[in-house]
Amino acid sequence: MNEFFNKIAKNTYYKKLIKNPFTYVTGAVLLSVFQIAIFASSGNPWGVTGAFANWGAWIYELFGGSVDKWYYFSDAASQATLESGVLNNGASLQDFGIIIGAFLAVLLASQFKIKKIKSWRQVIAAVLGGLLMGYGARLAGGCNIGALFSGISSLSLSGWVFAAALFIGAFIGSKLLAKYFM
Repeated sequence: MNEFFNKIAKNTYYKKLIKNPFTYVTGAVLLSVFQIAIFASSGNPWGVTGAFANWGAWIYELFGGSVDKWYYFSDAASQATLESGVLNNGASLQDFGIIIGAFLAVLLASQFKIKKIKSWRQVIAAVLGGLLMGYGARLAGGCNIGALFSGISSLSLSGWVFAAALFIGAFIGSKLLAKYFM
């Protein structure tokens, strides 16, 4: 069995397609193809964070809460989405696919590692950064996929505004990260 894995690891196609990272051009082309495929199959631009509001509502309802009176879920389409469930929601399935695909990519590239936590400051930075990014994505009407990539590809001015805000936020965030959390 070990001989089989050694043979695969030496294969040039394995190294080129799975082990080594793609070039930026290859990544851009693949993202564009995925964007077109998702838009053609679903009729909606690619988005990630839109499903998170539904996940929160489903979890809230699982514990006995009701979101029927909430403005965000008041229209008929939102109600139908909530009633259909998580496995009948295209955006949720895309998000699960991204998570599973990223995990498989790390495994296939032999890059999966469980690292020791260096300091609790890094944990605080990661949790705080994740919460702020999630909150910002909901305020902006999407993340870097939905608001930036889908926005720009559909010739929306909001995509370019998001790009400028993203650049400024990343610059400030990296300076804060280096000064206080590293």
